[in-house]
Amino acid sequence: MSEPGATRKSTNSRLPPEVNRILYVRNLPFRITAEELYDIFGKYGAVYQIRLGEKSRDTRGTAFVVYEDIYDAKRAVDHLSGFNVGGRYLVVMYYQPAKFERRADAEEKKRELEELRRQVKLKKAQMAKEENQSL
Repeated sequence: MSEPGATRKSTNSRLPPEVNRILYVRNLPFRITAEELYDIFGKYGAVYQIRLGEKSRDTRGTAFVVYEDIYDAKRAVDHLSGFNVGGRYLVVMYYQPAKFERRADAEEKKRELEELRRQVKLKKAQMAKEENQSL
């Protein structure tokens, strides 16, 4: 007789390429604890790690959940997307590093652009001041 895990993996052998062990969770209640997340996500398999977003930053209400098995992560996404926790509906997605890097790059470019605009504004003000003094 074969192991139960082996049949599960053979029936789901073709997973979409975005499926991985790391989940990104959004729209969490701000007061949720890691222990509560372990209780919720642990029902779908062994959780390796949970990282909650910082309370004081723009990452609050988010978390990364890392499963030991990719199939457990898939079951969690399938069952917990839209799950109501503390009056909020969870958004559970597979972590996609390239997508997060693009977002970080875009934010960095936005900051650079704002800095350049500030410098141009200062330079224009300085030139106008010099022009007024020469008159």
